[in-house]
Amino acid sequence: MDLVRHLYYFTVVAEECHFGNAAIRLGIAQPPLSQRIKRLEEELGARLFDRSSRQVRLTEAGRLLLPEAREVIARVDRLRELVRHGEARTLKAALPPDLGATAIAALVARFREENPGLRLAPAEMWTADQVTALADGTIDVGVVRHPVTAPGLSFGEVLVQAPGVLLAEADPLAAASSVHLQDLADRELLLFPQDGEPGAHAETLSDCRRNGFVPVEVHHGIGLGLVLAGSAVAFGPKEAEQLAPQGVVWRPLLGSPLTWRVSTAWRARTPEVAAFAAAAVRTLKESAGMTEEGVAPARQVRRRPAMGFLA
Repeated sequence: MDLVRHLYYFTVVAEECHFGNAAIRLGIAQPPLSQRIKRLEEELGARLFDRSSRQVRLTEAGRLLLPEAREVIARVDRLRELVRHGEARTLKAALPPDLGATAIAALVARFREENPGLRLAPAEMWTADQVTALADGTIDVGVVRHPVTAPGLSFGEVLVQAPGVLLAEADPLAAASSVHLQDLADRELLLFPQDGEPGAHAETLSDCRRNGFVPVEVHHGIGLGLVLAGSAVAFGPKEAEQLAPQGVVWRPLLGSPLTWRVSTAWRARTPEVAAFAAAAVRTLKESAGMTEEGVAPARQVRRRPAMGFLA
């Protein structure tokens, strides 16, 4: 018995509520159609139609079967299409949520343009979640923040980013063309979540303390509402100013005292993973202002002037 074909006949009869009309639509005679529906009822052990000389109606069992039958038919049609045309390979990739909409969109667009035969399934994940997802095979490749301790993972080229500070436009420091990290000493800090970026979180706070900034309080998140309200400052690349709400400004940090490092990560370097890693490096250099680790800005700290402001 061809169950799928019999289910298809059943759906047509259910839609027409008439064996004669269903037979015409299917291009077969009515008696063979009636026999096939009867065979299906015997196979399932339930009567699917109430038949009379005037009408054909679905039984309760028939009503329950109809959506399931349509789903089976749709899945079989999809399988046939995949076999006929070949299923596109899928690469599951993850990126940190604070990478920035512009950089994420540019990377996805570039990869899809350069790899038309490969389907990209992107997701936003913090580094800690990516490490877990790479280990269990949920994703194939990710863009992670360093330092990362994860046995079994391999990493691509490390890129560096020297973040500046995001301030409320009304903050007195916003009047300066650049800011010394020590000038933030009496402020609260908005930083990416500690549980999502444990390595980068600890390294950033350590660099802050070493350069004279011990935040009064550390808030976790990527929304800039606290910055806009003047309740906190945040760190980010120059590109972050374009996405910030009106009233938030970006200023460089003198001496580039902070350095964020990112790279791609994977367990198995397939051709698809290699293609994504190459696209990520080019895109992050162009759209996120990142540079190769060997040519990162020097981590030089200048002495703070007496006024605490630099024009």
